Amino acid sequence: MSWLPWISDLSLETEVQNLIAVAKKAQIQSNKNFNKNVIDPFSALFEIAGFNLDFQTWEKNEITRQAQKSLQNQIGNFHQNILGSVENWENLKTKQVVDLKSDKNKIIAEVKNKYNTVSGGKLAELYYSLDSKVSQKSSKYKGYTAFYVAIIPKSPDRYDRPFTPSNKETGNKCPLNEQIREIDGASFYSLVTGYQDALKDLFNVLPKVIRKCFPESNELDPSKLEHFFTIAFQEPQ
Repeated sequence: MSWLPWISDLSLETEVQNLIAVAKKAQIQSNKNFNKNVIDPFSALFEIAGFNLDFQTWEKNEITRQAQKSLQNQIGNFHQNILGSVENWENLKTKQVVDLKSDKNKIIAEVKNKYNTVSGGKLAELYYSLDSKVSQKSSKYKGYTAFYVAIIPKSPDRYDRPFTPSNKETGNKCPLNEQIREIDGASFYSLVTGYQDALKDLFNVLPKVIRKCFPESNELDPSKLEHFFTIAFQEPQ
């Protein structure tokens, strides 16, 4: 039996292996470059005192924090690669104007890992970029629906709605266009795969996939992290 019905085992295991490799490399680089990075000595002083840490524990935490930043930058790519491996979807990679497309469904999508990946002032720019793709007669995506996807939304509420960010230059919201939409990660996974709980199913199966790909890794119990998933993603009504 396959891990998930909407993606091949090979594609899923490849993306897991790639992301774990990034994590391991980030940890090595963080250790290697620890003394080359500028550390705020005042912050270090008060963290050690305020968090009641010894120096060795603080140093380990700081190395992990620096490595974590490198890993988190790649989580969005992980989701993009996973979604782009689903039948009838294509990952356009970073050199293209959008991240994903489905010619069959006439959809293009820009995928970000968290709701705050794009700052407020840049949201209008993203809107007009998507608008140019689906509205201009000369665009090969004319007539498609464009989605701005935030895998981790600001609140756990599911949404699929017109994307109308504020334009700071005019002080007004961008024009409402039903073909330019914003959507949370769980809802977009459902849209792409046809499975309502696709993102949750992915989360639940990942510990087993990681264990298979990296038997030496620590045993992962998803139930201990399920609380955080529930906070981030509301169950569909």
